Amino acid sequence: MDFRVIPAGDRAVTTTEWLTSRHAFSFGDHYDPSNTHFGVLLVNNDEIVAPGEGFVTHPHRESEIVTWVTSGSLVHQDSEGHAGIVYPGLAQRMSAGTGIEHSERNDRWAHRAQAGVAPVHYVQMWVMPDEPGLTPSYDQRDIDDELSPGRLVAIASGDPARDSAIRIANRSATLYAARFAAGSSIDLPAARHTHLFVTRGTLDLAGTRLDEGDAVRAGDLGGESLTARTDAEVLIWSMDRDLRDLMS
Repeated sequence: MDFRVIPAGDRAVTTTEWLTSRHAFSFGDHYDPSNTHFGVLLVNNDEIVAPGEGFVTHPHRESEIVTWVTSGSLVHQDSEGHAGIVYPGLAQRMSAGTGIEHSERNDRWAHRAQAGVAPVHYVQMWVMPDEPGLTPSYDQRDIDDELSPGRLVAIASGDPARDSAIRIANRSATLYAARFAAGSSIDLPAARHTHLFVTRGTLDLAGTRLDEGDAVRAGDLGGESLTARTDAEVLIWSMDRDLRDLMS
């Protein structure tokens, strides 16, 4: 088993009056040529946005963007006419394709009383699509009832052999979520490349302690046990290709 732990405190951080964004890879002003991606995962940003604030309308191209909220809520609107609110237990995907503009704000929302009144904490992840030039699209699905403790749930996948809540345009990548009660375990799915991110709690992987905000990058994992010391949640990308494979 070959894996490396990236402690939460080792991530680059962008801060403004209303934003704290911690980056797993090179992003924005934080460029490190030795840390641009892992597998096909380009971005894993751990972000907190203050109430009434957020990202005004801005463009994206040629990326599959998955957003997972851990607390609070995030309002999405885009140039293709999609609008929705993302909250814990709801999986969201935006395929930027040939080009799309969208905003992401911690705003009020009808029929959700607590929207926009507390900071929103979420993880946003980008992967490259298998093919360029796709039509922009959007999808979201509430899977909270499926996330019973100790169960591994496929949030997003492009693997034709893998069912998932939402679909992405990358056949080699699947994103899983797992929630744990203290003492419960899951077995990690097999993959050429695995990126694991702890969104909440403390866990053990092969005797190594993982705390909130820690990440694991691993090669050729499969079947290893991940056990919770406390109630916890993780996001796991299982990938069978590297970005260089897609570029060749």
